[in-house]
Amino acid sequence: MSKKISRFLAVAVASLAVSIGAAHAAPTDGPGGPGGHGGPGGMHGHFMKDIQQLHNQLNLTADQEKLWQSALDTMKQNRQAEHATHEQMKDQFKAVQQQPILDLNAMNAAHQKIEAQDQQLREQTTAAWLNFYNSLNDKQKTTVSTSLKQHWAKMEARHMKMRDRWEHHGKGPASAPVAQ
Repeated sequence: MSKKISRFLAVAVASLAVSIGAAHAAPTDGPGGPGGHGGPGGMHGHFMKDIQQLHNQLNLTADQEKLWQSALDTMKQNRQAEHATHEQMKDQFKAVQQQPILDLNAMNAAHQKIEAQDQQLREQTTAAWLNFYNSLNDKQKTTVSTSLKQHWAKMEARHMKMRDRWEHHGKGPASAPVAQ
């Protein structure tokens, strides 16, 4: 398999994991009520609705449902582990900042350790979602593919809108001061 295809596959798998996973792992009682970050009308609320709709469209078998739940559980546990590790790291950095001379080597080593742990958790999550995806038949994979393509299109539209706003408000690359 060519590098370009395998990179695209990695992006697709990550999108599947993030698309399906982020919605199910999102807080349901956070700011703004159910769905967190704005409630049912907010971004996460819509995303949760889309993911639940995808789940319903797939008409999963009992075995596929177990794999779906396993992937969700893996993702939620790994997301919580990442969050806990990052909180711990923030506390460590606050303590280090109290030192008269910063030990940048120690800070870098701690950061690298966290990154390696996070990468391992992401790989576990991706493997769980791939295991689920590989259990699907062609019709179900087509449904997932269509959903992912729609999600990517929405993301691209959001990025374009943000870029246009950024440039419209005079903060784009053309208006940035030139360093001398």
